[in-house]
Amino acid sequence: MTTEYTAAGAAQLSTAGLHGSLEDPALGSMNFLNEIAQLHPGAISFAPGRPFEGFFETGQVHDYLRRFEQYLKEEKGYGDEEVRRTFFQYGRTNGIIHELIADHLRADEGISVPAGSVVVTVGCQEAMFLVLRALRRDDRDVVLAVSPSYVGLKGAARLVDMPVLEVAGGPHGIDMDSLAATVREARANGLRPRACYLVPDFSNPAGTSMDLETRQAVLAFAEQEDLLLLEDNPYGYFSADGVRLPTLKALDTHRRVVYLGSFAKTGLPGARIGFAVADQSVAGADGEVGLFADQLSKIKSMVTVNTSPIAQAVIAGKLLTYGNSLLKANEREIAVYRGNLERLLTGLRRHFPAGGGSGVRWNTPRGGFFLVLDVPFPADEKLLEVSARDYGVLWTPMRYFSTEDAAERQIRLSYSLVTPEQIDEGLERFAALVADRLNG
Repeated sequence: MTTEYTAAGAAQLSTAGLHGSLEDPALGSMNFLNEIAQLHPGAISFAPGRPFEGFFETGQVHDYLRRFEQYLKEEKGYGDEEVRRTFFQYGRTNGIIHELIADHLRADEGISVPAGSVVVTVGCQEAMFLVLRALRRDDRDVVLAVSPSYVGLKGAARLVDMPVLEVAGGPHGIDMDSLAATVREARANGLRPRACYLVPDFSNPAGTSMDLETRQAVLAFAEQEDLLLLEDNPYGYFSADGVRLPTLKALDTHRRVVYLGSFAKTGLPGARIGFAVADQSVAGADGEVGLFADQLSKIKSMVTVNTSPIAQAVIAGKLLTYGNSLLKANEREIAVYRGNLERLLTGLRRHFPAGGGSGVRWNTPRGGFFLVLDVPFPADEKLLEVSARDYGVLWTPMRYFSTEDAAERQIRLSYSLVTPEQIDEGLERFAALVADRLNG
């Protein structure tokens, strides 16, 4: 889907002469999904990994801003002029709510880090970019990622010209033999594996989680091989069975984990507030030792200058309202996602019963927003267009997330934004698509 624009005498560029990332399918995948959704507004969408909208109220934004203002005056001792400056001026590059985020991590995750190690970013996407930009020194540097992997990580790596080496996932979230082999092969080829990106809790797109033993094994491997771990945790609060395992960062005793956080799913997605916890020590050329967070701040100052203080204030107000616990703040949402997952699994079992011959199979996540279907036909963008136009249902091709052959016949279903009634109707429509493909 392209828009043609020509004008006499106008400059004309070609992607062949621009950065190579612009021809990478990963960078166009989200735009394609948005365009399909706009062309078919009546379609039921299992595509976006967005949080539930049923509890959004515009008045909350004003309430949260007032709560943060109260905090600045009563707890920080700010006068009126200093409060105005905090809201209206650029603010600290690393962010103005780093102390509250550090308190929140202690309260909800058992993560104890200095507030100075927190860099507040424009969404988690910027946090990924800053970390990869800092780690990529030359052409030898590579990042590892568990496959299938979030498309945003691949896109950020492409923008900094850092190759991504895929590590097999599997039922435990990561295949340790594959991780070891990938690191070993990369080094044999003269490459420098700098970090491994993973989502231990209810990953996007597969919905898989790491058990405690695997988490400990990954940390031990990172220490043994001098590797950083980039832990992304947007879905950890949304357990369907009530069981929450400690994050890698909570278990990290050697500062091997750079923790990538986001308030998009738990706070307010429109605020676009994320953060990186980068408490690793960095020695400068002058012998001074500081935090990795300080190096990320240098890059951020040349990318986004700082993160919107107004947006930070909204998130801070929500944190303060709920005693710095987003687990408490999301009790209603957790119940919605738990119910939606069960509704989806029940519907899949009804439409595609075991032994029914459909060839449709799926995994059973313990929580989060996503599950993955295996289907007996290619699930590409062409089929997605047919699905949206003729059947009124949207989903995401797994080929966006992995180069493995199996991904060509896999689909990601997101159940976070739909209602129970939409789940039922959407599965009816999807089952009709499957039936026609099998019989056609």
